[in-house]
Amino acid sequence: MRDNSARRVRYFPYAVIALLLAILAVGTAVNLDRNPQPQLVAEGITGRSGPVVVGTPIDSADLSRPELIRAALADLDALTLPDGATLAGWDGPWRYVWPRDASFVAAARCSVGQYAEADKVLGFLAKIRPSSGRWGARYSAPEGTEPRDGREPQLDGSGWVLWATWFCAATRAKAGADVGRALADFWPMIRESGDQIVAELGADDLPAASPDYWERPEREVTLGTIAPLITGLRSGLAIAKMLDRSTEVTAWQEAADRLSKATDRTFGPDYPRTPAEAVSFVEPGIEPVGLEGGADAIVTILGPPFAPAREVVTKAIERTHKALTQPNGGVTPGEQWRTDGVAWTPQTALFALSAAARGDRSTAEELLAWLDAHRTATGSLPEKVNRDVKPAGEAPLAWTTALVVLTASALDHPLPIP
Repeated sequence: MRDNSARRVRYFPYAVIALLLAILAVGTAVNLDRNPQPQLVAEGITGRSGPVVVGTPIDSADLSRPELIRAALADLDALTLPDGATLAGWDGPWRYVWPRDASFVAAARCSVGQYAEADKVLGFLAKIRPSSGRWGARYSAPEGTEPRDGREPQLDGSGWVLWATWFCAATRAKAGADVGRALADFWPMIRESGDQIVAELGADDLPAASPDYWERPEREVTLGTIAPLITGLRSGLAIAKMLDRSTEVTAWQEAADRLSKATDRTFGPDYPRTPAEAVSFVEPGIEPVGLEGGADAIVTILGPPFAPAREVVTKAIERTHKALTQPNGGVTPGEQWRTDGVAWTPQTALFALSAAARGDRSTAEELLAWLDAHRTATGSLPEKVNRDVKPAGEAPLAWTTALVVLTASALDHPLPIP
């Protein structure tokens, strides 16, 4: 009788490889079925065949990719209503004012000297500010009421609004303008936002869980909430010093120190989305294995232009950028996000801005070129770029558009850092 055991052994690895490839193919098919290829909602704003600048004229010739910036500012003009309410997008579920998006639009305006437009945006935020408690996730325009759509209030709004207000004051002061009156007008919003952050800090010097830019309920605090709060407290502290508000200076300085130290202690040195969880399946007494909460693009907010540069943070930003880069060249929000190969333009633009502000010009220009290359036919920046490397989602998206303007400004001149 012939012994075929040697042949079976020889072919066994190939059978295992074939089985693994089949499993991988099935898993990929299931994932793609659960996460279908997103399409473009619209080429741009209804009724517009191309960008028409209607805001304060700027000299974009000195900025990187001037045609892109002119189109971006034209889209921001179109998304901003006469009373300053800035829509996140033109269509349906995007046609609301997010405090985060509006804050970035105000900062972008100030980065190119459009101070009157920025004042309108900040003025609308001051009008709808919560007298106490967290900012709403979004507000209807122009009424300024919170839609009843089940979205919880978001603490990060307090940080974004403080940063944008300070950023505009800092850029105006650098240009020789008197900023005292403008800051005094916005002081109620500044004080309430700063005090809310302080009130949220618990015994561990961190805030409680809150939804962040991922727009979903959270069981534990995320870096997406903490990073804007650190920036916001630093910014609010700077404003309080400008206005000689000694009570707030003392309280906010102490809170900023507590929050910064707790963040480094809990999230450092990699700064994942959620604190590292210590899990061990070995014997008692053996050092547990740390399982990180997954990389998140929001780590960029821990560095310039939102905070002074630190080597440990720069390394975390670079690691995160590499981990989140998709096959199409863009960036996904985080490792815990959908694994669908779709890139999101706000997060891609965040890494571009971070690189520009840190002096990594080549990375910033590469990402800015990628964003420029994936605009819609009308020149608008979309929310996403799908697996087929085509624009998808809403266009224009205010957050992405503002970030692109800020990136071009950072490539042209240093941006203020709180």
